Amino acid sequence: MSAQWPDLASLELFLLVAEYGSIGRAATEVGLTQASASRRLDTLERELGVPLLLRDTTGSRPTPQGQTVADWAHAVVEAARDLESGVAALRRNRKASLQLAASMTVAEYLVPGWLARLREIEPEIEVGLQVLNSEEVAEQVHGGMADMGFIESYDLPRDIAATRVRVDRLVTVVAPAHPWARRRAPVPAAELAATPLVMRERGSGTRTTLEHALTEALGVGPAAPALELSSNAAVKVAVLSGAAPAVLSELAVAAEIADGRLREVAIEGLDLRRPLRAVWRSRTRLTEPGEHLVRIAAGRKG
Repeated sequence: MSAQWPDLASLELFLLVAEYGSIGRAATEVGLTQASASRRLDTLERELGVPLLLRDTTGSRPTPQGQTVADWAHAVVEAARDLESGVAALRRNRKASLQLAASMTVAEYLVPGWLARLREIEPEIEVGLQVLNSEEVAEQVHGGMADMGFIESYDLPRDIAATRVRVDRLVTVVAPAHPWARRRAPVPAAELAATPLVMRERGSGTRTTLEHALTEALGVGPAAPALELSSNAAVKVAVLSGAAPAVLSELAVAAEIADGRLREVAIEGLDLRRPLRAVWRSRTRLTEPGEHLVRIAAGRKG
């Protein structure tokens, strides 16, 4: 006995409509016109023989029968994706691999240790690592050029899933000869905001965090930079030369503060903590190596 199986693309479209409450928004998500999406949903209803959606001026929502179908469809679509990824792995016929993108601070100070532990779990794994700023990492993950990534930014683009793996803190640092190094009282947030700093480039998680913190606390962003550089190492060299203060991750300056080459300056009225997050494309599952790496980064066992 043959059966008329529903089209998987139509099931995915129906699930998006149920999620967004809008045929137009779901159509845009999958690159269809609203009229084409409506026709595809009408065909799906005829094939299944049950009404799936209630449509009115406020949007579209599943009927009671449609909600039941949606619950089942989730499992069907997920199984199809598992099948697709499994067959792709068989087709490649190669060792397990992980294409990873990480923001600069995470890549420099955390990822090497995480990957060493990952190799203890999966000794044969091949890892490709791109070191970028947080904005570029999100673009690589969104575009499918990386299986997953690690970012330091508050902002998440559309279609990116994320989980926090740890909390980082930014600190203000100066050269020992800088006047702030001799101050006994904390520097007010407003003074920091008004001071030209040595800063990372736009799109970096470090710069975005500082801008976000100052805007939240004062309603204004930082002054125009004294220098704008594309790596933590370059920023530190500029600060050591006396160019200007900088705000960097405590991970990046711990050694220099410990040996006295840089001085940490307390800032009053500013929360410079930030989440470090693993990211991957929404509606996809992390590979097994990716799941292992997230657990390692978060300090979880298993």
